[in-house]
Amino acid sequence: MYLYKNIIMISRNKISLGLLDDTIKYADFLALKEKVDLHQLDLKKIHQVNFPDYQYYRKQTKKDKIVLHHTVSGQGVEGDINWWLTTTARIATHIIIDWKGEIYQCYSSKYWAHHLGVHAQNNRELNKTSIGVEIDSWGGLVRYNRNWYPAIWSSQVKKYVPITTMHPIPKENVFEIPEGYRGFYGFEKYTNEQLISLEKLLIYWHNRYGISLKYNENMWDVNEDALSGKPGIWTHTSFRQDKSDCYPDPRLIGLLKSFKE
Repeated sequence: MYLYKNIIMISRNKISLGLLDDTIKYADFLALKEKVDLHQLDLKKIHQVNFPDYQYYRKQTKKDKIVLHHTVSGQGVEGDINWWLTTTARIATHIIIDWKGEIYQCYSSKYWAHHLGVHAQNNRELNKTSIGVEIDSWGGLVRYNRNWYPAIWSSQVKKYVPITTMHPIPKENVFEIPEGYRGFYGFEKYTNEQLISLEKLLIYWHNRYGISLKYNENMWDVNEDALSGKPGIWTHTSFRQDKSDCYPDPRLIGLLKSFKE
């Protein structure tokens, strides 16, 4: 069963994932439990998407890994779901977490669909044995005239360019990486509500499937452990060099490092 290590910060009876020395510090879980049942996922509050059976493989498969993605889109999950419905390739993740932390389930974690797109012989097996989670976010941003904008790939100049027809991302919602990550120097921050919901899901799947919550230090780059199917928690960047989801947000890293089995 899942246990906590470290501590949870409590402020005015609300959960705070407060950033301290680039790491989440949690206050005492037992003290917090009387205020908020943080680790308990309420299955009744998960929004069930009317997702057609033919858009995924309705066949139960063993699950031993979880892969984190972000949507590269604006607020709302409808656009992402509708895009999946435009293809017959059965591409989708099990879950999307919106900006408010609301959880939307397209299909049961027992089943599977394509969400990795690895150019390897074991691509199908990797998809079968993994649970995919999307965090609703623009992800990588491009700076223009001192503002940060959502990005789009330009085949003409062969790089990401800002979508200046959109409103810039508020500065407080931008996480800057001066050294860069996967070609980006800024990312739209995941919300605290999203991270809280993600934490609940990880705990739930750990308890249901026995998926390891041990932090993988090499998860932020393509690595042989992920590609060979090693159980645990990974990101899309663990499997593909052309992806930037998820980015190494210190709060997300701190959350993942807080687990103890």
